Amino acid sequence: MGPDRLPLTRAQSLALSGASLLLLLVATTALGPLIASSGWWWAGAVVALAVIGGGAALRAIRTPPSLVPPLELVAMLLALTLLFGGATSIALIIPTPDTFAVFGELTEGARRTIEQQSVPAVPVPALVFAIAVGVGLIAVFLDLLVQTVRVPALAAIPMLVPVLVPGLFVADGAEAPAIVLTAAAYLLLLRVDVRVRRAAELLQEDDRDDAPVVSAPRRAPIVSTMGASLGLAAIGLVAASVIAAATPSVSTSFLVGTGGPATLFARGVSPYVDLGRDLRRPEPVPAFSYVSPEGERPYFTLLTVERLEGQVWSASERAVDGDHTLGTLPGPDGLADDVLVEPKPIAVQVDQVRTAWLPVPYPSSEVSGVTGSWFWDQGTLNVRSVDSTTMGQQYRLTHLDVQPDVAQLRSARAAPADAVAETTRRLPDDLPPIITETAASVTASAATRYDAAVAIQAYLRGSEFEYSESAPVAEGYDGGGFESIAAFLDQRAGYCVHFASTMAVMAREVGIPSRISIGYTSGTPGDGRVDGEVVIEVDSHDLHAWPELYFEGVGWVPFEPTPGRGSVPDYTRPNAGQDTPGVVPTGPAATPGATGRPEGDPDRALGDGAAARSVGEQTAQLAMIGLAVALVLLLPAMVRAGVRVGRRGRVRSGDRPADAAWRELLATAVDLGLPVDPRRTVRGLTAELAARPGFAADPDSPPGERTDALAALERVRDAVERERYGRVRGAGSGGASPGTARLGAAAAAPTGGEVDAVEHARRAALLADLAAASDALRDGASSARRLGAVLLPASLRPSARVALGRPAPPGE
Repeated sequence: MGPDRLPLTRAQSLALSGASLLLLLVATTALGPLIASSGWWWAGAVVALAVIGGGAALRAIRTPPSLVPPLELVAMLLALTLLFGGATSIALIIPTPDTFAVFGELTEGARRTIEQQSVPAVPVPALVFAIAVGVGLIAVFLDLLVQTVRVPALAAIPMLVPVLVPGLFVADGAEAPAIVLTAAAYLLLLRVDVRVRRAAELLQEDDRDDAPVVSAPRRAPIVSTMGASLGLAAIGLVAASVIAAATPSVSTSFLVGTGGPATLFARGVSPYVDLGRDLRRPEPVPAFSYVSPEGERPYFTLLTVERLEGQVWSASERAVDGDHTLGTLPGPDGLADDVLVEPKPIAVQVDQVRTAWLPVPYPSSEVSGVTGSWFWDQGTLNVRSVDSTTMGQQYRLTHLDVQPDVAQLRSARAAPADAVAETTRRLPDDLPPIITETAASVTASAATRYDAAVAIQAYLRGSEFEYSESAPVAEGYDGGGFESIAAFLDQRAGYCVHFASTMAVMAREVGIPSRISIGYTSGTPGDGRVDGEVVIEVDSHDLHAWPELYFEGVGWVPFEPTPGRGSVPDYTRPNAGQDTPGVVPTGPAATPGATGRPEGDPDRALGDGAAARSVGEQTAQLAMIGLAVALVLLLPAMVRAGVRVGRRGRVRSGDRPADAAWRELLATAVDLGLPVDPRRTVRGLTAELAARPGFAADPDSPPGERTDALAALERVRDAVERERYGRVRGAGSGGASPGTARLGAAAAAPTGGEVDAVEHARRAALLADLAAASDALRDGASSARRLGAVLLPASLRPSARVALGRPAPPGE
């Protein structure tokens, strides 16, 4: 039984195209949890309409079926040109070489945005382009299955893509209404196909000879066909729901890290602090350079982390807000009008840094000139991209040089509850005692929160502490968590992560909100000049972490507790109120040759969380994903198994048992790729099946000996003929025996719950014969055929309708 080749009218083909388009548009809405707003859906809808509508138009003008899918790809290209080609196209829809160059840039941008965005993603043009291409390709495949190959039941396979994908990235997966509506649209497609197929068969019937044909009624009971369709849709719905729920989402999976909003497919920049490994890499490379006409030498922030959980500092779980474009940068939190602020222009040229986080001093009021889509984060004002990187960027910014005096800091009142994020105050109840005791001892004589902060910084910069990148590794406390801080306070040797983490936690202990910024120190003047201004060079030696503390009326201000690194702001020195304001360098940016990282990739400084994963956790997550994929691949096999169980149940219950057994036997033959012509008689089909190798007698057997399998096949055949034609022949000839008539009547289910013992035995024997004949069919097939029969059963195709066959002519 090959694919259905019944010709369709234009109206029938258009009905299938409409049902297919509806199914695709509904299934695409399942991506809603991953992408903000709805503009992306309309772009996909335009491409889907162009592909499926174009295919319908091509079939209406009698285009050869083999040419329709390639021409649908052309229609997809024209739609993409209309949506994304812009001025590079001819007449808006005809692409040019420049159009393909734009598509290449969008493809690269899509790759970056998929790596960098968290969910719900901002629908930047590159991401919308990727969605439109994906929907277009699914539309071509869907139309191929429904119209060209004529197996609409398999349309569930491409539709699983948009339904299951959300489950990979958000814990709840696709929304329930989207799954239900997709199942309903799939059911509608199946129903339309059934009606179209029946109409096509009636048209073909007019061209056949008037040979007598006895077959099942064309119009099966509505309950039966609707039940089968509902069952198939229900299986798909349940499978999609189970897989979506079982598949680990990226946002909670150890595959790409935990604790923050997930990148869509790859890791992007992880928000965890893991600078130690990078500081111990020997070879520095250029990161970026900048020119400051007014001599400004600020720190440049990449990422600010606020949450400390166990051994990990991480950024707050805030997804990118599409409204936070660089043209809307707000002022810094908590800054009062009476604090001196001087805007300082800076021009930046990025060299070999490739990250989604833009090096920007905090706070900055303006950033311009970057390419790609960049957005600022609420509170931290970190700037990140969803479709670009810093590599090769040239941009200008205006840094707000906040210059508070000591009196303003000392008089700052406690921060109100809504002034800063709760995560900047949080500490666990079981904080190691050495942290609590040290904080109390160091700040015992501090009159204000500001004095306490200055005392903590002075304590950490004192002679008792040593800057060391190797001691934490040797002693086993490398990291920024509470246990590492406790060990650091005991050993008193560490690097910037330990100093910054310790000051941030001790500040919280005395009531000061804190966070940690990760980025670069101010760099070193180079030999180059631009417009007479010295170019400041920043390389991977300058990677650094430092704490920022919040004072109401001043906002977030940086401190520098790490000895021998960076610069100490004047307002943070113990004698700050007595000296000339300014920023005084206190040591070299780094020990030559002691820091630096390959390829200048600051992502490594932020860590990818991989070091914290155990092999067992990775294996478990991979196993869950593998299980989900296996469930999808085994869906046809599960449906086929359900149909098989249903038919065997009919045999046991007496609901036309021979009919059910015969249909299951022919379905097994179809699954194995055997030619089954429904126009053949039952005896003719039996003769064809009996010629298969599995029914052949052993070469050493006596001539004419019949095998048990062949005998079982013939008994199934006889049961079918008695059940289907017994009463007809008995009425016409008077030759039907009482037993034969009774067996024909036994096709109906027993009433009153009483099952005749003889009939029960006959049904059991029929099941045994069915199993023997089916095994013989499988024995005569190759291993590849048997595997294909399990994974992709051909009998599930609507075109593989198993009929009983015509009545046998006399003497056959």
